[in-house]
Amino acid sequence: MTDYADDPEYKRWAKDVQENLIPKLDDSAMTISMVPSGPTDVKFAVELGLSIMMGKPIIAAVSPGTRVPRGLVKVADEIVEVDMDQPEKAQKAIFDAMVRIENRVENDGL
Repeated sequence: MTDYADDPEYKRWAKDVQENLIPKLDDSAMTISMVPSGPTDVKFAVELGLSIMMGKPIIAAVSPGTRVPRGLVKVADEIVEVDMDQPEKAQKAIFDAMVRIENRVENDGL
């Protein structure tokens, strides 16, 4: 069995996460992620894990009818149902969630 840490592809990916994803998250006030409805999405999982570890508020955007995993319900600050076929409504729902989070931070220090 090969150790993944010695795999050149893994090393490229880990370097990209360290040089690109982490600084982007660090510069962001919160994380807004579209929750995948299909098979496990490693990119989503890494972004979610880093957001949790960095203490970023998390808005999980889900397509209508998507079953949200119980663990995600526990860690997301807001779960917003969005239909990407209605971008103006989706944008408003996400913006409203951002405002609610900002208000909680201002009022509660959370």
